Amino acid sequence: MNRRQFLTSATATAATLGSSRIALAADGQKAPLKLGFDNFSLRALGWKADKLIDYAASQKVDTILFSDLDVYENHDEAYLKDLKAKADALGLEIQAGTGGICPSAHRFSDKWGTAEEHLKLTLRVAHTLGSKAGRCYQGFGADRKSEGGLTARMKDTVKVCKAVEGYAKEVGVKIAIENHAGDMQGWQLRDLIEEAGPDYVGATIDSGNATWTLEDPLINLETLAPYVVSSGIRDSMVWETEHGAAVQWTSMGDGNADMKTYVERFGQLCPDAPLQLEIISGFSKNFDYLNADFWNGYEDIRGPEFASFIKLAKSGKAMAPFKPADGTDKDKANQDYQKAQLERSIRYCKETLKIGRKA
Repeated sequence: MNRRQFLTSATATAATLGSSRIALAADGQKAPLKLGFDNFSLRALGWKADKLIDYAASQKVDTILFSDLDVYENHDEAYLKDLKAKADALGLEIQAGTGGICPSAHRFSDKWGTAEEHLKLTLRVAHTLGSKAGRCYQGFGADRKSEGGLTARMKDTVKVCKAVEGYAKEVGVKIAIENHAGDMQGWQLRDLIEEAGPDYVGATIDSGNATWTLEDPLINLETLAPYVVSSGIRDSMVWETEHGAAVQWTSMGDGNADMKTYVERFGQLCPDAPLQLEIISGFSKNFDYLNADFWNGYEDIRGPEFASFIKLAKSGKAMAPFKPADGTDKDKANQDYQKAQLERSIRYCKETLKIGRKA
């Protein structure tokens, strides 16, 4: 059998078995990126893990990120193992995570105990579900204005990580810290990971959150790529305003963050990490950096990152926010909107960006 005949036969066999665009080793190509989504994309529906797994299977994605601990019915080992078995049977990989782990962040919750107990629980859940990453974050943009600013919060986060280092290594799960909601730029999260220890701490990269720190998502990716083990990806529209710029997160392909280049670089730099959609859209946030008082808490913003953000803003255009039609059920409208935005993004990733391993 010659090379052409082999490739034709192998491709036909893969299609018959339901495999999609997994590249053939004989062709010397890498497999496409794994495609998935974060359950926060469907936050208005309030679905639990079991239903989310069914939905993910119906969308023919490769992974799902359960980014909070409330998505489960409980955290018992038997229940979690049943979820893993179901996902395995459907060819679905689970990543697990939680929220904030910095005890001094202004929105830290002790719902799951101390910061160390919270993080250790997350790592246990992740391990039981077969996840090699435990997604979490430090805090929010408002922590920039807290006493000691981000530097103090970063030191506290490192302490929490080091307190559970032994357990993280024992169960083989990396603490995957996200650049979250306007807190750290890419270089700051990189420094935090290096200080804590990159052998057991990595990054959950969030392209949308990069824009909330006045950073171009592409620069954020180039900085964090060596540490990426998980992701929460969406497009953004950034445009100039009278007092600075505005950012509206969007479904994939609807913004000006050049997601085609972003995904191409993601595949080159982070080929083993899943690209998981976290679609949060329909509203904008203003960054009035032309006003002097804006810079209280943003003194750490560096010139190259800011210059790339300004360039991005110059290429954008204003977007109207999502608003449910008058007379409609607002809760149902929000649910339908979030589901439509995610499914639109999944289609864009498969059809335009050519990622995902299932047809």
